Amino acid sequence: MQPLDQTRRPLRKDGKKRALWKFVGYAVGAACLIWVFHDVNPSRLLKSIADMKWQWVALAIFCDILGYCGQGVQWSLLLHPLGRVPLLRSIQAIYAGLFVNEMLPMRAGELVRVLLVSRWISVDFLSVVPSVLVGRLFDGIWLFISIGVTAAFVSLPKKLMEGMEALGFAVFAGLFLLFWVIRPKKEVLANHVHNDKRRRMPQLFRSRIQAALLGIRAIGTTSHFYISFAVSVLYLLFEGMAFWIGTLAYGISLSFWPGVASFLIVRLGTSVPSTPSNVGTYQFFTVFALSLFGVDKTDAAGFSAVIFVMLTAPLWLIGLFAISRTGMKFQDVRQGLANLIEKGP
Repeated sequence: MQPLDQTRRPLRKDGKKRALWKFVGYAVGAACLIWVFHDVNPSRLLKSIADMKWQWVALAIFCDILGYCGQGVQWSLLLHPLGRVPLLRSIQAIYAGLFVNEMLPMRAGELVRVLLVSRWISVDFLSVVPSVLVGRLFDGIWLFISIGVTAAFVSLPKKLMEGMEALGFAVFAGLFLLFWVIRPKKEVLANHVHNDKRRRMPQLFRSRIQAALLGIRAIGTTSHFYISFAVSVLYLLFEGMAFWIGTLAYGISLSFWPGVASFLIVRLGTSVPSTPSNVGTYQFFTVFALSLFGVDKTDAAGFSAVIFVMLTAPLWLIGLFAISRTGMKFQDVRQGLANLIEKGP
């Protein structure tokens, strides 16, 4: 039996790492906000907000909600091998996770939606994780395709094309692993992980990898897998529409393809988890993207704040309602996440 102080040391070390990552994330976010707003014209910014076209605001919010509904359809299909998850349930879990993402850093809400669904259909937490991983791979594929299509209509910055190359490498690596996992029979796949003694993996870790691989294979061998991939485009499509319509609401004269290109730059730039809601980095990449297409810094900075509130305020309301319908409080969610991190799934 290990002494108590020895068992506490790893937890303390992990706690320090998490605190360091939080500090770095908040520092980067603060630096981005300072850069975005340090030289804007306040009176001009307020005038632009007062002159907003609210009918376009409503349409942008509607498109944003449709995007998350599309993600709900995608996830419900990917969850099919585990059991039937009603569409409204999957959307509820997604919005509950999004609400947590608005409150906590590093996109902890991804764990929350997995936790909720695992409880609703009475399966192990790790059994749900493969559906999220496959869904994220689908999102990456469509993001890669979208950048390629957009590049045919508008000149994209060199940095974005470099980011596209990195994304393409990650996507193709993910696809290779996915089809490698899907291809072998269940018994072969299980024995491959189980008998790999050269790696000397702990039994618990080995069993978790085996469960994840079998879960991915179960998803990939159903017709729902291909339908889910086709449906996945709806999320990116409606989110891009919401961003572009938001520019029209703010009074920025930006044609469709530059608007889509700006959205893709923001999407790619904020793909790395940081602060809650990506505060700071979202505004930075929005201003950076719009500036590439000739939008004035003050207009771009004002829009970065407006579009952020425009699209996240409904998310807060719907997300809060989604969590309240689970019977859990936000404190319960935080405690559940802490237990997952400390004890493991």
